[in-house]
Amino acid sequence: MQFSEYWLRTFVDPQLDSESLGHLLTMAGLEVEEAVPAAPKFSGVVVARIVEAEKHPNADKLRVCKVDVGTGELLQIVCGAPNAAVGLTVPCAKVGALLPGDFAIKAAKLRGVESFGMLCSGRELGFSDDHSGLLVLPADAEVGADLRDYLALDDTLYTIKLTPNRADCLSLAGVAREVAALTGKPLTLPAAEAVAPTIEGRREVVLEAPEACPRYCGRVLRGVNAGAATPDWMKQRLLRSGIRSISALVDVTNYVMLELGQPLHVFDDTKLSGSIHVRYPKAGDQLLLLNGQTIAPDADVLVIADDHKPLALAGIMGGEESGVTLDSTEIFLESAFFAPAAIAGRARRYGFGSDASHRFERGVDFELPRLAMERATRLILDICGGEASPVEEALDKAHLPTRPAVILRPARVRRLLGVQLGDADMKALLERVHLGVQEQGDCFLVSPPSFRFDIAIEEDLVEELARLYGYDNIPAVPPQGSLMMLEQSESKRSTWAVRHLLAARGYQEVVNFSFVDEAWERDFCANPDPIRLANPIASQMGVMRTSLIPGLAAVLATNRKRQQPRVRIFEIGRCFERKADGEPVQGFHQPVRVAALAAGGALSEQWGVADRGVDFYDVKGDLEALFAPGALTFERLSDPALHPGRAASVLFNGRHVGVIGEVHPIWVQTYELGSAPIVFEIELDALLAAQLPVSAEISRMPAVARDLALVVGQEVSVARVLEVLREVAPPIVREIALFDVYHGKGIDPDKKSLAFRMLMQDTQRTLEDAEVEAAIAALVQHAEGTLGARLRGSGE
Repeated sequence: MQFSEYWLRTFVDPQLDSESLGHLLTMAGLEVEEAVPAAPKFSGVVVARIVEAEKHPNADKLRVCKVDVGTGELLQIVCGAPNAAVGLTVPCAKVGALLPGDFAIKAAKLRGVESFGMLCSGRELGFSDDHSGLLVLPADAEVGADLRDYLALDDTLYTIKLTPNRADCLSLAGVAREVAALTGKPLTLPAAEAVAPTIEGRREVVLEAPEACPRYCGRVLRGVNAGAATPDWMKQRLLRSGIRSISALVDVTNYVMLELGQPLHVFDDTKLSGSIHVRYPKAGDQLLLLNGQTIAPDADVLVIADDHKPLALAGIMGGEESGVTLDSTEIFLESAFFAPAAIAGRARRYGFGSDASHRFERGVDFELPRLAMERATRLILDICGGEASPVEEALDKAHLPTRPAVILRPARVRRLLGVQLGDADMKALLERVHLGVQEQGDCFLVSPPSFRFDIAIEEDLVEELARLYGYDNIPAVPPQGSLMMLEQSESKRSTWAVRHLLAARGYQEVVNFSFVDEAWERDFCANPDPIRLANPIASQMGVMRTSLIPGLAAVLATNRKRQQPRVRIFEIGRCFERKADGEPVQGFHQPVRVAALAAGGALSEQWGVADRGVDFYDVKGDLEALFAPGALTFERLSDPALHPGRAASVLFNGRHVGVIGEVHPIWVQTYELGSAPIVFEIELDALLAAQLPVSAEISRMPAVARDLALVVGQEVSVARVLEVLREVAPPIVREIALFDVYHGKGIDPDKKSLAFRMLMQDTQRTLEDAEVEAAIAALVQHAEGTLGARLRGSGE
């Protein structure tokens, strides 16, 4: 909400400068987002009147003016404005004046004629975009008066950011109440005395939906001049509140809304038929709104209607067909209370918003409509003339909101705030914000006023006392207590440790949204029925993710578009999956996973190493380093996100914990990922389990190394061969490691040769050749019997 400081000070005038006033409001919970001057700094500009205006002898578009600036002598000023004319009252920058942009006014000659000053437009003075001509001032403006004083240009425009619970401050009166309570200064609210009716002309009001509109006030005014000029003071206050002047009748309703917080609406009474009905739509109802939009109101959208047709969306926007024009002479003025639940979200449903809906959906004082009606009536009669009928009020007290009293325990306030605030001080502070306070034993019974619907529980009152007392006045006491180092199990590591391990391997962390594009779930996860959001923040973020890999692919695509060839990223985040029908508790799984992606060069470009693209085994090495000293095993895998022949399931201690592989070529092309990236996705729990170190005797005896080449079928995996060899390996076999895979000459096309290095050693003695050969023979024999393997070179 934007408003003028000068306007606020007509309600309450604290002895604070603009900056201090802004700080006071912010610390009271009315955050001042912006405080800007109404006009930039300039000096030496006065109100002047053009006494003579003649054509310049040497220029067709210039005029030589004689200007009265209140000094008793006329100044000669050459002016090029098209509207410069005798009798016009305009701003004049005298010689020595300094205009915005440090533009100094000096005596000069223009086409041979001397000029001693400058007549100004609003744009040249920095507070208007209009530069079509001179800024025309009222004819009764005092000649010679300083323009800044005359137009109140030293004003400050505040923009405050209100939380939804403080809708009572969506008006100057509401903000003024707060300032008065915080400073103790007297509060002067605008007079709203009842206007005595002088004509008969009532329209019956029928509340057909009292739960949505329990109070509705209406009044007929006749003989008004809708074309009357809005007073300059009202235009100025509206403009400085961010609302442009439209016409006198509309300006009055906007002015009262800003002043008191009550939205109003004006209908052309000659366009109405019969009674006023506050109801929900009927079949076939349509309405042309003031913004030019034609809608068929939904069944839960409240409308204002006469006996034959809808007239307006209640609390949101009026209709074009019943709206006032400059020719209107009879009007029907509306002031009502609409329940927030009946207005909330309705305007956004149709793709627009309004000042009225912004207030009603947050809550407006249900006792305010009659007061605002009288205030608006008086302003209309003063500006536009006319006569007023009695106010027709329809009221359903059973559906009006209630403000039940709240019990406040002073002892609890002192304990929560940490301030020894006396009972009398608490009572005085609460009464300053118009809360009724009654003593009830050791407690207070506090009754909120009608405009404070946010006071419902004791904690609301504690918060109220804190801000009224002043957050700056509450001491910041450091917590005191003994610190103790918490035990941390060596068998479990933290998520931060995993982050550091990945960062040490050259990966950078990213954080993606948990809601993703449905296409990602369909493509990368083969998920035709993802968990959909009821109210997504964007159309491309409509479902919950079941994998982290699509998000990493999207980050890679973004980097590719910005010419970043080498990308190493990871994410630790939660995924969301439906529980199976057979599980005891229905709902959702929310596993936390770790995913990483590598694309581009295996190493950063450098002179010492040849350029090589990252491959499956680079990322596999990174993954194994995360689990070290634990050992991983890998099995062939088919996954919709990964290349059919370059993907594997990751197993740890025999349990499936994740996947690794190259992204499927289809998705590389579809999502423009460049060279195929390598990814892995692992359950976080598996990584958090750390293996404890185990001591082992270091052998002083020499080790014996033997190489063993086995020929097996193409379908037999290395992991399976290692498993078989380890089944019968005697204790002296310390390590079995693959060092070569061979296909080609000498090997059948459906076979492959796997070469292993055996490292054998004993801690007490030197091994003999016989037991080494026996161990090798046992390994070969078991592989032949289990896998159908044969020793390479035998039988050829």
